[in-house]
Amino acid sequence: MSRTVLVTGASGLVGTATVDSFLNAGWDVIAVSRRRPEVFSTKGFTHLAVDLQDPQACREAFSSLPQVTHVVYAAVYEKPTLISGWQDPEQMSTNLTMIKNVIEPLSQVAHLQHVTLLQGTKAYGVHLHPIRTPAREREPRDDHPNSYWFQEDYLREKAAKSGFGWTIFRPTIVLGPNVGVAMNTIPVIGIYAALCREEGTPFCYPGHISYPREAVDARLIGNATVWAASDANVWGEHYNLTNGEVFSWRDLWPGLAEFLNVELGPDTPLCLAEYLPSRASMWANLVKKHGLRPMSMDQLLGQSHYSADARFGYGLTSAPPPAFVSTVKVKQAGFTQVLDTEECVKHWLQVLAERKIIPPPVLGGERTSHLPAGTA
Repeated sequence: MSRTVLVTGASGLVGTATVDSFLNAGWDVIAVSRRRPEVFSTKGFTHLAVDLQDPQACREAFSSLPQVTHVVYAAVYEKPTLISGWQDPEQMSTNLTMIKNVIEPLSQVAHLQHVTLLQGTKAYGVHLHPIRTPAREREPRDDHPNSYWFQEDYLREKAAKSGFGWTIFRPTIVLGPNVGVAMNTIPVIGIYAALCREEGTPFCYPGHISYPREAVDARLIGNATVWAASDANVWGEHYNLTNGEVFSWRDLWPGLAEFLNVELGPDTPLCLAEYLPSRASMWANLVKKHGLRPMSMDQLLGQSHYSADARFGYGLTSAPPPAFVSTVKVKQAGFTQVLDTEECVKHWLQVLAERKIIPPPVLGGERTSHLPAGTA
C-alpha cells in the first residue's frame, strides 16, 4: 500500500530528521518548509515552500494532495529573543492557526490515517515552575496557557470527527546539524570554538552554573515518528523522548575541546547572545578564509544563541530545579532506541565541518565521514 507522509517544518531540527527517517523506511515524502531540507538520504522527495500563516496559500497547496495518508507536524512559530514568546498569546494563536491551515484543507481531500504532533517539556511547565521528577505522561495537564494545549485540543477534536489517529511526542533538548533555527546548540558550539581559535583565546565553558539535563538526537525523534505512524496500537498517546541518559554541557566541554582541536580554558561566563553577533565581521572573514558556505552569523544562529545561554546557565546564581522526564512509557510500548549524548554532539559537529558550515577543526583522532558519497 502506498504511504505518503507530509512533514511540516521540514527544514528544522525534527523535520529534517523525520524526512530522512521516512525516506529510509521507504515512504513517499512531501516536505513543507521555506528552505529545502538538507537530508542524508539520496532518495527523492517533494518539497513545497508554503507559508503556513497564509491560509490561501495553504488551501491551494494542500487541497491538491489527496495522496497524503500521514502528517508529521513539526513546524513552530517563535518570536525574536525566543524565551519571552513562550507566554505570548499572539504566538500561541499563530501556532494554532498554522496547524489548522495544514489539517483543514488536507482533511477535505485526503484519507488521513495519522497525525504526529511535537510538544516538549514546557508541557510540564518547566519554563514556569519546578516539575515532578521524573515528569510522566500520565500527569494531569499543567494549568497554564500554552501553544501545545491549543494545538492538541484542536487535533483531538479534528481526529474524532475525521477518523484519523494521532500521537504526541515530547522530546527534551534536541541535537542535530540544522542552522538558522530557534533552539540548536550544536552550531553555536562550533562557531564559538572557531572564533576562539581565530582570536587565540581558550575555549572556556561560557556559563555561570552547570546543571544536569537530558537531550535527544534528532535521528531518534525521526525514527520514533516512523514507528508511531506505522503502529495503530500506539496512537492516541503522549510519549516523552530522550537519548536515555542525563548529561551536563560543562562535563562535555573537555571532550569537545579535544575533539574540536582548541585549547581548553577555565570556566569564563560569556553571554553568547551578545558575543557571537559582535563577531559577525570576523565570521565573514573566516568564511572566506576556509571556503565555507557564504552564510552570515545571523543566518547560522537563528535564535539558538539565546537558548544556548539558558542551557549553559549563563546569568544563573544557582542551579535550576531538576527537569527530567521518564521514557519508560515509550520503551514499554516498543520504541527502545537509545544514544550516547556526547557522541551525538561530536557527530553533528563533524557533519557541520563536512558540510563546510564551520571550519574544519575536527582533527583529534580518526574520523569517518557522515555524508553520502559525492556530497560536498
